[in-house]
Amino acid sequence: MEIPKLIADLALMLIVAGITTLLFKKIRQPVVLGYIIAGFLISPYFSFLPTIQDFSSIHTWSEIGIIILMFALGLEFNLHKLASVGNTAIITAITEVVSMLAVGFFCGYLLGWSTMDSIFLGGMLSMSSTTIIIKAFDDLKLRGKKFTELVFGSLIVEDIAGIFMMVILSTVAISQNISGGDLTFSLFKMILYLVLWLILGIYLLPTILKKIKGLMNQETLLIVALGACFGMVMLANFLGFSTALGAFLAGSLLAGTIHAEQIEELTKPIRDLFGAVFFISVGMMVDPKLVIEYAVPILIITLITLIVKSFFSTLGVTLSGQSLRTSVRCGCSLAQIGEFSFIIATLGISLGVMSGFIYPIIVSVSVITTITTPYFIRSSDWIIRLLEKILPNKWIHYLNRHTAEDQTEEEQDSQWRQFIKGFFSSLALHSFIILGIVIIVITWIWPLLQQHLGQGVSAALSLILIYVAISPFIHQSLWRKNQVFLSLWLKRKSNHLPLMALVFLRFACIIILIITPMQVILDLHIWISMIIAIAAVIVFARSDRMIGPYLKMEARFLSNLNERQLVEKKQNSSDHHWLDEQYYVTTILCDREIPDLVHKSLKEWSAPNRLGIRVIKILRHNKHINIPKATETIRVGDELHIIGTLQQLENLEAAHDLKLPKITLHQYINDQDHYAEKDQLLCYALTVDHDCNLIGSSIKDSPIKNQWEGLLLGVERDLLPIFSPNLNFRLQENDLIWILGTQKLTGCLAKAELI
Repeated sequence: MEIPKLIADLALMLIVAGITTLLFKKIRQPVVLGYIIAGFLISPYFSFLPTIQDFSSIHTWSEIGIIILMFALGLEFNLHKLASVGNTAIITAITEVVSMLAVGFFCGYLLGWSTMDSIFLGGMLSMSSTTIIIKAFDDLKLRGKKFTELVFGSLIVEDIAGIFMMVILSTVAISQNISGGDLTFSLFKMILYLVLWLILGIYLLPTILKKIKGLMNQETLLIVALGACFGMVMLANFLGFSTALGAFLAGSLLAGTIHAEQIEELTKPIRDLFGAVFFISVGMMVDPKLVIEYAVPILIITLITLIVKSFFSTLGVTLSGQSLRTSVRCGCSLAQIGEFSFIIATLGISLGVMSGFIYPIIVSVSVITTITTPYFIRSSDWIIRLLEKILPNKWIHYLNRHTAEDQTEEEQDSQWRQFIKGFFSSLALHSFIILGIVIIVITWIWPLLQQHLGQGVSAALSLILIYVAISPFIHQSLWRKNQVFLSLWLKRKSNHLPLMALVFLRFACIIILIITPMQVILDLHIWISMIIAIAAVIVFARSDRMIGPYLKMEARFLSNLNERQLVEKKQNSSDHHWLDEQYYVTTILCDREIPDLVHKSLKEWSAPNRLGIRVIKILRHNKHINIPKATETIRVGDELHIIGTLQQLENLEAAHDLKLPKITLHQYINDQDHYAEKDQLLCYALTVDHDCNLIGSSIKDSPIKNQWEGLLLGVERDLLPIFSPNLNFRLQENDLIWILGTQKLTGCLAKAELI
């Protein structure tokens, strides 16, 4: 029986690659170079060894190699990791990528290359090699140094930029021109789908994995993970994006689950195999004649990579506020190109827009810069000493003085930064979800309904579906309490105008999103649409029905998003701060500190609702009124015991110009020995078991307040604290609920067999 050509080709590839990689391990060089050399040795350009016969099949395998490599890259990335890289990594990566895109384009233009070749050259030069840098740091024993952490953070941001770049390059390649409108639309569409995929993936994927946890073993987990990978690849392709984006996204979704490390371990052999095939296929495209013919461009591009790229990387780190020494060491580490550049080059070749001679040029530059990387890192100290001699002393002093640590003292109010970050992230998140729902209904569901129903009926049903689906997100986007907002509002009157402007911006964005489907489906007059949208906002604001489902979705989303971190907390519970340590209690004497409270009921006092605080005790002439009702009137001489988070109590201080003593709830409960036992407040942390009648009930409908006369302070779901949950929040199995009450509460809990 004749052996298929593919099997013979794989045998040849792996035997030669095995020999070359062993040799390169021996001489302490990255095995990626060994794969590239192996590819050249079995290519048509090297006649001393057998040559690959079935090039189309090998090309397919190399495409799978790109998918697996991008999936593995996604497994190392998650939202928490991106959030932890800091401003230095973001500024460095953006400076380097943008600068090298421009430098690469002009370099190609000066070499006489076409516009598309020049654009792709810029993209390839902007990407550093994670594999090569890690290898160099390990060999030089530099892991754990401050500058290496900054480099790794920059590489994470670079990888994200690379994904965006591939979409942009694909758009440019397909349209064959650089249209600002097309680029903007394509980028916006990609961001929209990316956010929607992440939200749905984080909401659904970890939940599904939890449900089938009992059926999982290594084999099924591997198949499920690869199924998710290739499913995302097909979805990305269907939506007009690259397969690399789908694979990366699949990996990043799984990266946030507790199975990430196991999946990474299981897929490592597959990644190594298909990755080797990809890099071997890269080597097969190296034509020595072209390398000799283009020796001058290779030399020029190599010098640009080593000198110009290290300069802009150093500049980026310096602009972020790091010292000259740290900046130079980071810049020298990033002076190479590698595997991502090959992926971009493969994209250009597959789209038929990049000249074939560029591939061997890029491979040659990569080989040279791979060899020079460790030497360049070693030479950073020499470069630093040289700069210290050349640059004026006042420049050196300035650069070393204005480090990121020093800048923190000069930065603006941290509360403003915190508010702005939370405001725009929340607005963007809800806007993308709402816009995604609108696009899905208008693009797919509305046309489907039109095929089976009349124009009027299909339009009405589509609009109803849209507004029912988006109503919870509109309610939360507009009316969710923000303690930082209150703090800024109370701190200074000068904050009022910018805060009101931001609130107006939020309302304007939501109204535009509400108007959009009416305009598209019904083509109403803009003023009619606006009146309907404003009325809808008022209706959504007054309705509490949509809060319950939203809170349930949000709790699941946050639990899934923080799954790995929460598991780590459970494994190291000594580092966990329980809810009674995160709540604080203070006291206010009414006749002296806040005289305007006297003769008002707790319901009439606006602070509890506005600030989120709660009165847990009124001490009146040695009489204890525990968990007072809203109708309780405050009298002269009353001492109010108030509970809230630290931020909430600080807002109370700002609202009434007070300085209040604060202790944790844990301390407060333990310091009641001077009270009679019947007057003491008790705090219980109870787990909602599978047979508990609280499962599925909202806080409003539960017996906690009306029957047990208790106060539910908060809920911990998978160690995730939920402070002062909404009355429509529904309890579920394994929730840890914190209830404050009196001796009566103890009896009720015992009767309900909860204690």
